[in-house]
Amino acid sequence: MKIGILSYHFPPEPAFIPGSLAEELAARGHEVRVLTGFPDYPGGHVYPGWRQRWRHQTHSERLTVRRVPRYAAGDGSARMASWLSFAGSVALTGRRYLGDVDALYVFQLPAVTFAAAGLLRLLGRVPTVLHVQDVWPEEEPSRAGETRRWSGRLDATLRRIYQEAGAVAVTAPSMRDLVVAGGADPDRVGVVLNWTDERIFRPTEPSRAARNLIRRDGRCVVMHAGTIGVRQGLETAVRAVAALDDRMDLVLVGSGAEERRVRGLAAELRADNVRFVDRRSPLDMPELYAAADYQLVMLRDLPELRGMVPGKLQAALSCAAPVVASASGDTVALVERARAGLSCPPEDWAALADRFWLASAIPPAARSDMGRRGRDAYLREMSLRAGVDRIEGLLREVSARAQGARR
Repeated sequence: MKIGILSYHFPPEPAFIPGSLAEELAARGHEVRVLTGFPDYPGGHVYPGWRQRWRHQTHSERLTVRRVPRYAAGDGSARMASWLSFAGSVALTGRRYLGDVDALYVFQLPAVTFAAAGLLRLLGRVPTVLHVQDVWPEEEPSRAGETRRWSGRLDATLRRIYQEAGAVAVTAPSMRDLVVAGGADPDRVGVVLNWTDERIFRPTEPSRAARNLIRRDGRCVVMHAGTIGVRQGLETAVRAVAALDDRMDLVLVGSGAEERRVRGLAAELRADNVRFVDRRSPLDMPELYAAADYQLVMLRDLPELRGMVPGKLQAALSCAAPVVASASGDTVALVERARAGLSCPPEDWAALADRFWLASAIPPAARSDMGRRGRDAYLREMSLRAGVDRIEGLLREVSARAQGARR
């Protein structure tokens, strides 16, 4: 097949899902054409060595990447301008570049919504698979500022592309209800769980440096890796572990908008068993996972997060790391179904303290069994092979359906 891919971000940005999908589809013999912007995530500035211009294409065997200019938002204060400028650039180039593809895959984030709507209108009958990653604007739940002013138009545009798509893939079972409520045909919505970078995230042994960084004595260590943001609600974890100060440690690896608040709470509670480690390269993370006893996955109790599975869960399961999940909806359901760790309701520090206490009491052999079961579940349900198989099947299905309708 000739397959088009529309994605706001693409490698060398940390956009692993569309990047690995493009490579795998090309490796399976398809001709793949990617339409994306110039790399600027997360800083909002075009990467050093790159210059935005109109005629920028790179080619490898069966894979072509076309990059189009977009407004670089800098600190993010004008991200709607970035979204709209990307939509304009896609409209100017999309028909000629993608007009003859058999099917189009859209890596659907709020940032690509206007571009996707314009491209679907330009391409007319080209069948499309939307892979919905998030049903709300990024880093929102309050819908404040610039995004709030555009929220009605964004929702209306999203409803239209849900209705026009040949198939909609969602990254968690509960997200299906949200996109159906948003206008998608329930018969055309399926679940395709995201995968992780299996070249990096796999079982390993911790190095001495990793042990020295994560552990400081024989106590149980729960590690949270990734963003310290509004959605995670890590104050709950700090309060929980502060109640167990002589039993276990909480290590937070990463940074984010809420880091100062979380650090302040740890200082206020005099929680000496909460430690902060600066953001590390993804290449370092499997050894850090292995040095800890559990990985912590947290999401606040918000309706839009119940149908979301954070990428750190797939990474932890792929590394055979047992998990403590403080969340609701699909995240907890996946952990419990795989028997890959412990879980509790979100934003309840007393319940999380109880899970932490139990986690510290579980023998190492039983922890290893949790990790093994989690990896088995990952390989079966969330791996690169499983995900691309499902997306490839959807692309073939919508293409065949469109050909039949034309006949």
